[in-house]
Amino acid sequence: MPTLETTVNGLKFSNPFVIGSGPPGTNANVIGKAFDEGWGGVICKTISLDASKVVNVQPRYARLRSRESGEIIGWENIELISDRGFDAWMDEFKEIKDKHPEGVLIASIMEEYNRDAWHEIVERCQAAGCDAFELNMSCPHGLPERKMGAAMGENPDILHEVCGWVMEVAKKPVWTKLTPNVTHIEDPTRAALRAGGEGISAINTIRSVLGVDLETLRPEPTVEGYTTPGGYSCQAIKPIALRMCMEIAKVIRAEFPGRTLSGIGGIETGNDAAQFILLGCDTVQVCTGVMKFGYPLVKSMKEQLLAFMEKHKFERLEEFRGHSLQYFTTHADLVRRQAEARAARKARHDRQNMIKSDEEWKGDDFVDQTDALSRG
Repeated sequence: MPTLETTVNGLKFSNPFVIGSGPPGTNANVIGKAFDEGWGGVICKTISLDASKVVNVQPRYARLRSRESGEIIGWENIELISDRGFDAWMDEFKEIKDKHPEGVLIASIMEEYNRDAWHEIVERCQAAGCDAFELNMSCPHGLPERKMGAAMGENPDILHEVCGWVMEVAKKPVWTKLTPNVTHIEDPTRAALRAGGEGISAINTIRSVLGVDLETLRPEPTVEGYTTPGGYSCQAIKPIALRMCMEIAKVIRAEFPGRTLSGIGGIETGNDAAQFILLGCDTVQVCTGVMKFGYPLVKSMKEQLLAFMEKHKFERLEEFRGHSLQYFTTHADLVRRQAEARAARKARHDRQNMIKSDEEWKGDDFVDQTDALSRG
């Protein structure tokens, strides 16, 4: 009987499904709901030491629907990190761990380019009982003027330095959440892992403009007639997320064995999760999917992933994690492989059509039949 239980960086997950940082982890009440529904872990909405500078607007979401079915396939947000006071979060971390000691609670944290601030937020969060950290180095909008989020994650040198500050005081596992808004995802991966972090989370949302309303001529979401580029998520980004997770997993396997990867991007089913795990992910995160379908979504995801494992006779996630990485190569190698395969098929065809007796010789095909016999 297959099991979804897995241990990642010493953390015991009942299953690999983790609530990604965002509205589904916005306070103790909803985090408790997630654990009650059976999620393996929850990452809280990103917190900072000073929430007074965080002011959200409405509306802050825009959605892209399929022309055929009307299903939501793309989702843009201009939502900021948590606007709740840091002390309130510390009280709720303790409350959550008291009620759900078995649940893996991960603190998503973000701070300015200030070593003391990073030290303080890490020390206070781990004292409040969080099981691990996820460093938000990837939010694509909001607070760039404070050099937070993607403003750090887009610069490998700064990323390495700040991750190093965290590792000076962290006593719990540290994952670094990367932005996809870079040319080569391998560069920030190496920067974070060289600083000593235990894992990578990828990808955060893609910087985007969802569209323009052709009646009002205003871009969406519109706030008092104006907007700002936001973060794009949902099914539409899954191919990009898979590609980047594959690239990160290859770096980890070649250069940082033992480090881990949490995959994010358009995951809504157990089959989606299986694809990320096949490309090297240890856990998978879901945020927009929960906003679309609710916390009970995890039940069907677990059933689907177990069904996949039963079909292929896998007993544990480790048995197929990264299995599909071996099938990626260069275009030049694809050309070589195809040429060799075609040559082999032609040789087999020629052997199958070789002359077996003198009566089979035909004048019209004489040259081709002679050539086939020569190669055979």
